[in-house]
Amino acid sequence: MSCIRFNTPAQRQAMREHRPTMLTPEQAAAQHPAPPVTESKLARLRLLAADGNPRIRESAASSYHLPDDLFAVLARDPDEGVRSVVARNERTPCDILRVLADDPSERVRGFVALNFFVPADAMDSLADDSSDTVRGLVAWKRDLALAR
Repeated sequence: MSCIRFNTPAQRQAMREHRPTMLTPEQAAAQHPAPPVTESKLARLRLLAADGNPRIRESAASSYHLPDDLFAVLARDPDEGVRSVVARNERTPCDILRVLADDPSERVRGFVALNFFVPADAMDSLADDSSDTVRGLVAWKRDLALAR
């Protein structure tokens, strides 16, 4: 005896008719709103950004609600991992991404190249980067944009 269950065409049709409807991202977000950004949340982010542990600073750098002045501070962090997280955060200001496009770390420059919101002049700079990896990421991103 097999434990595999075979559904009849009528059963499959009934399952299709009764399946849940898929929500758009906007509808799902409306059903589960994020809590408001309060002064206490911003104060916590400031504490995290000043922590001695670079992994904690990375956590702060990944926040969508990080204040712009903290982006600037964390973009100058001595830890490459922290700067990499700043480089890939979609809320990082364009001026900070321009600075990070000249970062000594190939990893940071690579994440800048992959950031969807990087300014065109920074991408042009990265297209001539000394690193094959960074140039490859720029080319891949351009090819991806052309494929649409």
